[in-house]
Amino acid sequence: MSEERERKKTRAPRAARKQGRAPEVVEETLAEPVTEAVSPPEEPVAAAAVAEKIEEEKAVGEVAALRQELEEVKAKEAEYLDGWQRARAELANARKRFQREQEQAFASARADVLGRLLPIVDDFERAFDTLPDNLSRLTWIEGVWLIQHKFRVLLEQEGVTQIETNGQEFDPFLHQAITHEPSVEVPQGQIIAELQKGYKMGERVLRPSMVRVSAGPPPEPESEAETEGKEEAEPSNTEQS
Repeated sequence: MSEERERKKTRAPRAARKQGRAPEVVEETLAEPVTEAVSPPEEPVAAAAVAEKIEEEKAVGEVAALRQELEEVKAKEAEYLDGWQRARAELANARKRFQREQEQAFASARADVLGRLLPIVDDFERAFDTLPDNLSRLTWIEGVWLIQHKFRVLLEQEGVTQIETNGQEFDPFLHQAITHEPSVEVPQGQIIAELQKGYKMGERVLRPSMVRVSAGPPPEPESEAETEGKEEAEPSNTEQS
């Protein structure tokens, strides 16, 4: 560009000389280059900021979703734990109830069997109470006595004991009153005599004792004066009527 400008400057005076004119000084103003400050493009920066904001919002949303999911998982975990604990407690209670019912059923069955043996024990006792003295030393009588003894040992091993009645107050849970008799020697409500033995196993009554109970001293007989007064009062009442 600078070389072409120099050539144009030299060509102009030469042309003027050929035409017989004085060369004119041509002032050429060269356009000075304008240097403007070029600002960096804003669109990529804005796009990057928008993208970064979107990513940030997306991350926040993911964190919120994860937190919500975590809360739901914790809630389900608590629910499952509570259900598991309830089921475990119910199972333990069911086992205890089943064991208790089984023990009660076994105790009832054992008490029923032992209760059925009591009449046999009574028969042995009655037989030996009425046994003549001349037969008491026979060998087969001793064998029968051994059988009775084994029955007693069996009852003792099973925890069966005899209910006390001698000098005891009447207890409707342990005794069965056959009669209520007036008695001067025995206080009222106390047992006079035992008619049939009773047995219990622990706190369970297998058979109550059959007893006679005192009703207290009998009423005093009325004197002759009181009886005569009553007899005299009766006719007067009939006359007034």
